[in-house]
Amino acid sequence: MQSGLYIVGTPIGNLSDMSPRAIEVLKNVDLIAAEDTRVLGKLAAHFDIKTPRVSCHEHNEKDVIPSLIEKLLAGSTVAAVSDAGMPGISDPGFRLVRAARAEKIPVFVVPGPVAAISALVLSGFPTDRFTFCGFFDEKKLRDDNKIRHTIIYYESPNRIMTTIAALARVMPERQIAIVREITKIHEETIIGYPADLLNIEPPRGEIVIVVAPAPEHKMSDDEITELVNDISASSMKSAAADLAQRAGISKKEAYKRLLNKEDK
Repeated sequence: MQSGLYIVGTPIGNLSDMSPRAIEVLKNVDLIAAEDTRVLGKLAAHFDIKTPRVSCHEHNEKDVIPSLIEKLLAGSTVAAVSDAGMPGISDPGFRLVRAARAEKIPVFVVPGPVAAISALVLSGFPTDRFTFCGFFDEKKLRDDNKIRHTIIYYESPNRIMTTIAALARVMPERQIAIVREITKIHEETIIGYPADLLNIEPPRGEIVIVVAPAPEHKMSDDEITELVNDISASSMKSAAADLAQRAGISKKEAYKRLLNKEDK
């Protein structure tokens, strides 16, 4: 094998998705840097991978990366894997790649499954433009709604119903796809407007949320009135900006509608 760093994708649920090349690389490198060596141990046992391994995760990267770079500079081959999917996609990996690039160390990729991309394809929403926002953060949701094309989030099953409720408040006009347990036996995709999904049985397992692009047409007067009632508790300036952005109307028109509500 050529000396360098190998970024290796691993299955996100179904072990049959492990590529022959990924197995070959993990068997033949000098060292595997794993997000969790115990998780890797299960994969390694299944594919008879006996390569030495070291833990490299978000809490110890600063301490571990220098020693990995030293080994790479000495001519070793190192593979980096996360617990599932592609390293660096909401998982450790990009800092190690950046450090290797800074030292002119060759970096290679062994592609594997990515939950975000798989969910995007399963949603049926437009794929020509999309933004992956990592794990859902309600504090950033109003800013995220300024993204008018497809949005992708990761989410925990413990928070999914709270998240759907937040989406119903801020993005009521945008369909969402809740995609869970991708490639596993209970894989499921649930699609609908957030308000229509508030009473579903809480989904379990690994979850990805895909948000459809914002509709291009302007909302009806009744829909805008509902938005006015939803956001009018904010300051006039921020409420007007939010209303204009979400309803597809000018800020002047938004101010007018908010003032009319206050007068009633």
